[in-house]
Amino acid sequence: MTIWKSVLAGNNKPDPRLNPWRDDLAAAHLRGDVDAPKYVEGVTRQISSPVASLRRSPADGAMQDSQLLYGETFRVYDEKNGWAWGQAERDDYVGYVPTNAFDAPQKVTHKLTALRSFIYRDADIKTRPLMAVSFGAQLSVSGHSDAFAELAHGGFIYTPHIGALDAYESDAVAVARRFIGAPYLWGGREASGLDCSALVQAALMACGHACPRDSDMQEIALGSKTKQAQYGDIVFWKGHVGFISGDNLLLHANAHHMAVVEEAFDAACARIDAAGGGGVTAIKRL
Repeated sequence: MTIWKSVLAGNNKPDPRLNPWRDDLAAAHLRGDVDAPKYVEGVTRQISSPVASLRRSPADGAMQDSQLLYGETFRVYDEKNGWAWGQAERDDYVGYVPTNAFDAPQKVTHKLTALRSFIYRDADIKTRPLMAVSFGAQLSVSGHSDAFAELAHGGFIYTPHIGALDAYESDAVAVARRFIGAPYLWGGREASGLDCSALVQAALMACGHACPRDSDMQEIALGSKTKQAQYGDIVFWKGHVGFISGDNLLLHANAHHMAVVEEAFDAACARIDAAGGGGVTAIKRL
């Protein structure tokens, strides 16, 4: 159990976003914490599509709560009618993922450090790309060919666009700034579309910090409260989050601009309050 799961599970029932349990079954590790007629050990699968939606229910039109990036793993506890129910192993989020997004797991050795990059059929930029993957994608490198890394699941990726799993950035705001202009997408976690909490999560994880998925989880789990905001602090409203990126500057993905933007902090505060979002609920410092 992660640190933030322990915090959020402090009430009568574990948070269903982070704990895989339903009326008909639950993960085996929840035995004793929740009542279920059946407990399942589960099996780990790996995402082989560029990105996969994690939905609230097993239907294409269901709410997208999050996404899984290429190479991330998912613990499956139930599978039927083309949908797998389980838990993302990177941030513990629970939901339904299409079964056609999976492949057999390979050991992850690298991660994508470029905002976006192509996986090519051959080690040649003139060959047809198989897919495009986003920042943070998990890669299983099996070999190298000139300027390309060969992937265990097939295909080649430009070597300067990848880094070792244990190579971390030092400035989360600088990481988040790379996403400026990326479109806002509810539940999105990739460079072609992401939401406010996903931006914070991606930037912090790139710097080696564990970070839960949703803004309310982040407000509970991350850092310590401070009253005097400074560069790198994380600022929260009810249902929203962003980075203090400079003197009176806020960097955030938001549904007003429908993009990741950097703007005046006081202007953003006034707009969020006027729209019914209320005032700042916390400023946290790691």
